[in-house]
Amino acid sequence: MKSLTNCHIALTASRKTEEMQTIIRKQGGTSEVRSLQGTVFLAELEVAEEFKETILKKPDIFIFTTGIGTETLFRLAEKEKFDAQLFEALKQSTIAARGYKTHAVLKKYGFTPDLRDEDGTTSGLIKVMENVPLEDKRVMVQLHGMNAPVLHSFLEEKGATIKEILPYQHISVNEGDVLILLDELLNGRYDAIAFTTAIQARELFTIASKYDKKQSLLTLFEEGVLAVSVGKVTSEELHSHGVKRVVSPEIERMGAMFVELGNYMKQTKG
Repeated sequence: MKSLTNCHIALTASRKTEEMQTIIRKQGGTSEVRSLQGTVFLAELEVAEEFKETILKKPDIFIFTTGIGTETLFRLAEKEKFDAQLFEALKQSTIAARGYKTHAVLKKYGFTPDLRDEDGTTSGLIKVMENVPLEDKRVMVQLHGMNAPVLHSFLEEKGATIKEILPYQHISVNEGDVLILLDELLNGRYDAIAFTTAIQARELFTIASKYDKKQSLLTLFEEGVLAVSVGKVTSEELHSHGVKRVVSPEIERMGAMFVELGNYMKQTKG
């Protein structure tokens, strides 16, 4: 018997869904796409102006949290011809980075982070910043598509002056579509639900909370439906909402996620 036989999975992604469905079918499972990704767009001119203004104030600390967002900021600075000011500001500041992709982008531009997480998560980044003096420090935080309330609260409690830059803006999905998925989950339609970004998890719980369905959803994840995550950042988001049981691969790849789910299903059914 194939590892995902009799397993019906909800896919919350908006990209590469056909590839995911092919992988699931090959392992004997079935799936339906119920995207929670929403829309992400780049407001280039607005971001460039905001970023330049921040750079000219020379932040004491730069915090970069995603590879693509970091790359975008460097490219915008080059395009709008304030890359020299960016490089000067970075050389005079403390640089903190989350994740190996972010580290790789900084290295590409000649910078090595002074502070770097050990596990690719926001909590890991906060851990290495615990003893950094932040009182009255100007801190620029690069985000991607959504806010990071835990990181913001940490910086605020430490007395930092925070400026958040979001190279990409996130527009929420249609609320009605999320409610359909919630009803399907609570009515036992799926055995598992797969998340490929933290935004997807946040969207589900935002709407669940709004309609007083969060506790029912958490009970469901604890007793029935498996929450499946592509990697640490997405798992961290799920845990932050109270999901205790999350299946996630060591290698943060889409295929590995479903292999890990299949292994889990075989072990628990065996």
